[in-house]
Amino acid sequence: MHDSDTIDCLVVGAGPGGLTASIYLARFLLSVRIVDAGKSRAAWIPRTRNHAGYPGGIPGTELLARMREQAGEFGVAVTQGLVETLARDKDGNGGELFIASVAGETIRARTVLLATGVVNNRPAVSPDVHDAALARGLLRYCPICDGYEVTDRAVGVIGTHEHGMNEAVFLRMYTPDVTLISPHAEHELDEGQRARLADLGIGVVDGPCRPLRIDGDRIVVPVPGGDLRFDSVYPALGSVIRSELAVALGAEATDDGCLAIDDHQRTGIPGLYAAGDVARGLDQISHAMGQAGVAATTIRNDLAQARVLAR
Repeated sequence: MHDSDTIDCLVVGAGPGGLTASIYLARFLLSVRIVDAGKSRAAWIPRTRNHAGYPGGIPGTELLARMREQAGEFGVAVTQGLVETLARDKDGNGGELFIASVAGETIRARTVLLATGVVNNRPAVSPDVHDAALARGLLRYCPICDGYEVTDRAVGVIGTHEHGMNEAVFLRMYTPDVTLISPHAEHELDEGQRARLADLGIGVVDGPCRPLRIDGDRIVVPVPGGDLRFDSVYPALGSVIRSELAVALGAEATDDGCLAIDDHQRTGIPGLYAAGDVARGLDQISHAMGQAGVAATTIRNDLAQARVLAR
């Protein structure tokens, strides 16, 4: 292949981070491809109300559609597909590039930005009930995003250990009616954690949780002691970080899989960048978009430093 067959940047993931980066990169007059597997968590959001600029809030699907439309104004279209493998190779000038495999197609790129996000671990619940509960705000995954919406409501948190306790404590500032429910037979909390929960009036209930169900305008968490009914339930069960493409190349990651980055969104692999929930940091749309702007600007400057760009 000739060098003209190599693009400047492959963006993996078309959530808020990947789309923001693509807009920046295209406006820097770089050649960009964005590939998306269709799993953005932003699409789950019935209506985000803490994303500035949208009084009354905006559904996650609409926000993504608007961002795609804006990227399209600068010639960037989203390719639906899965990046199956990512490898490094030499270009014709002694430098390095990336080779990505997408549904039989090979994409050659000087740089790659991973904006692949994370996957929340779900509680025991059927897919149909999960999606219906999520759409109605009966099931929520982000207390930072929407804790305000459960003010003075009955809230259940499914989780244990420090992560479950911290989420219950965070939600306690919105409502006095918070219950922490173990997904397993017994809570794994030490005496200090139990004392803190008790001081805040947070209920502690052992599991295991049986499949959740909807009953009218409430969500039901069945446990051995009987059914618990809440206005909203927050699973605090962790997530799976979609960082495997970078880790396979040798990029450093935390124990849970978040990619380590520098102040300019660079991973430890030259030419490989990360933005959004896949990188270590706050899992918020605004944060992902800010990181994406930094990453795109860094990519442009790094390419210019390497004398790849003619401009």
